[in-house]
This record gives sequence, C-alpha cells and structure tokens, in this order.
Amino acid sequence: MSITLDQPRTSDIAARILRRHTIIASDGMNGALCVAAELQSCGHLVREFAVDVREGVTYSTVTCTVSMTAFEADAFASQLRALAPVVSVDPY
Repeated sequence: MSITLDQPRTSDIAARILRRHTIIASDGMNGALCVAAELQSCGHLVREFAVDVREGVTYSTVTCTVSMTAFEADAFASQLRALAPVVSVDPY
C-alpha cells in the first residue's frame, strides 16, 4: 500500500469540524447576497445557512456553519471581512 500526498491525512480530517459564524452585512438583501456568493465560491462545505433581512433595519445577519480547520477559520473570516458590505464576522 502506498500513501500519496493528495490523500487527506487522518489528522486533517480530525481537525476539520463544523464551525458556526455570524456575519453582519450592510446594504440589505444585496449585502446578504454578496456574502452568499462568497460562501458559494470559497470552496468550503457549508452545512447550514440562514439569512435575516428586515425592513427598516440597517444590517442583515447571515448565519452559517462551515466545515474547516482552525487555521482555515482565520483565513475564512479575513476573506469575508474584505467584502465591502461586511461589517463583522464572529464565530458563534
């Protein structure tokens, strides 16, 4: 049996857990859709996704649960904070 580098190591699989994030975005539905598009293109497995957009409220809330390692979680939050409508990204 041979082990190749493109196969996931057991330690990588064990370190990958579901991490919940709450993302606050401005610009109503457009801001939430911008966050959704970024989540779709980021390459992580999104297990749960919920959006709360309300009339008369300045910010919308996107809550998602994403499978990733602790290292990926830091990069994920930075990537989302770079989006113009994103006000904050908080681990749940």
